[in-house]
Amino acid sequence: MEAQLVERLEKAVARLEAISSSSSSSRSVDFSGEDAVVDPSIVALDDLIANYVGRVYDAAQKIGGKVLESTEILRDAFSALRELLVKVKQTQKPDMAGLGEFLKPLNEVIMKANALTEGRRSDFFNHQKSISDSLAALAWIAYTGKDCGMSMPIAHVEESWQMAEFYSNKVLIEYKNKDPNHVEWAKALKELYLPGLRDYVKSFYPLGPVWSTSSKATVGMSAVFQEISSGGAATSGLRKVTDDMKAKNRADRSGVVPVVDKEPRAKSSAFSKTGPPKLELQMGRKWAVENQIGKRDLVISECDSKQSVYVFGCKDSVLLIQGKVNNITADKCTKTGILFKDVVAACEIVNCNGVEVQCQGSAPTISVDNTSGCQIYLSKDSLEASITTAKSSEINVMVPASEADGDWVEHSLPQQYIHTFKDGQFVTSPVSHSGG
Repeated sequence: MEAQLVERLEKAVARLEAISSSSSSSRSVDFSGEDAVVDPSIVALDDLIANYVGRVYDAAQKIGGKVLESTEILRDAFSALRELLVKVKQTQKPDMAGLGEFLKPLNEVIMKANALTEGRRSDFFNHQKSISDSLAALAWIAYTGKDCGMSMPIAHVEESWQMAEFYSNKVLIEYKNKDPNHVEWAKALKELYLPGLRDYVKSFYPLGPVWSTSSKATVGMSAVFQEISSGGAATSGLRKVTDDMKAKNRADRSGVVPVVDKEPRAKSSAFSKTGPPKLELQMGRKWAVENQIGKRDLVISECDSKQSVYVFGCKDSVLLIQGKVNNITADKCTKTGILFKDVVAACEIVNCNGVEVQCQGSAPTISVDNTSGCQIYLSKDSLEASITTAKSSEINVMVPASEADGDWVEHSLPQQYIHTFKDGQFVTSPVSHSGG
C-alpha cells in the first residue's frame, strides 16, 4: 500500500502543480471529481476500502443471507465516509446545526445497521451487532475539538472497536469448528478497524477532519503540504487522552455520529423494579452501575487503581471499563457482559445468571459464586489468574490460542466432584465424562 501511495502522491504533486501554473489565483479545486482521485488521503481511503472492506465483503459473499446484508451496509457506510471527506475539503467548518445536516448521509446508513439488530433476534445477531457497533468508529469525522464531547479520532476508533469485539468474539467461538468462512469474516472485520481504520486516521486525520478555511480550496503545492501536515509529526503522543478531552458519563454509543446538543438528555424509560438506573462515581472511590436494563453501551472512561466498580441488578447490558481499577464486582446480574483492561485485586461474579466477562489485560483473581452460566475470556496477560468457583454451574473459560492468528480455545470448569475417603481423609477430584 505504501508504494502505491507514494506513486500516487507523486502524481498528485504533478497534478496540483499543473493546476497552480495554469489557473488564475481565483480558481478553486473541485475535489468531487478528478482531484479527489489524486488527493493522498482519499487515495489511501480507497485502498483501505478495496483491501480491508473488500476482504470482509468477500467472506460475507460466501456466507450470504443476513450476514451479506449487514456487510453491504458496512460497505455503504465507508462509501458515505469517503464522500464526506471529499466534501470536507471544499466546505467551511459548519456550526453544530450545520454539522448534523452535513453528517446526515452517514447517519442514515449507520441507522440501517442498527435497525437490523432490533426486534426479534436472528441466528446471525452477533454478526449484525458486530457491524452496527463497529460503525460507531466512523464517528471520528465528527470530532471538532477537545470540547466536542468525544475522544480524539484515534482513541475513538479504538474504543468503538472494543464494544464491537465483544460480539465478533462470539462469532469466532460459535463457528471456529463449524465454518471457516464465518471465522474469516470476523477476523477480517477486526483488521478493518485495527489496524486498518485506526492507522488511516493516525496518518491523515489525528486531530480530526481538515475543513476548508475559505470559500476557495487550496491549490498548488500548498495543498500537498496541508495534507502531509495533517499527519506525520503531529501524530506523536496522541494515544493518551487527557481529562479535558474526555466526556464524563458518556453513554451514547449507539453508533450514530454524535452532534453536541445543549439540551439535557432524556432519561431512560427502562427502570428496574428495585430502583432507577445508575452510572456514577460515589465519594470518589466507588463506581456504581445499577439497574441498567437493555443498555449495551455503558462506559466507564475515567477511573484509577484506587477505585472499585460495583455492578448490581443489570440485565441484557454491556459495560466497558477503560483503565485499571482495584476491584470489580457483579452482583445479581442477568445476561450482562463486562469488558475490562486491568484489575489490581479481583473480579468477582456473585448471584448472576448468564454473564460474560472479558479481561483484556491482567487480573490476579477471578471468583464465581452462586452463579449459573458464566463465560470468562482471558488475555495472554491474564492466563496466570487464579479462578475460584463455588455453588456455580456452566462455567467456561476462553483462552487465546498459542498461534498469533489462532482461534479461542474453550475450557469447561468442572461443577461436579467425587469425594472419596482414603488414608484417613477425604480426597476430592472432579467428575470426568467420557464419550463425544
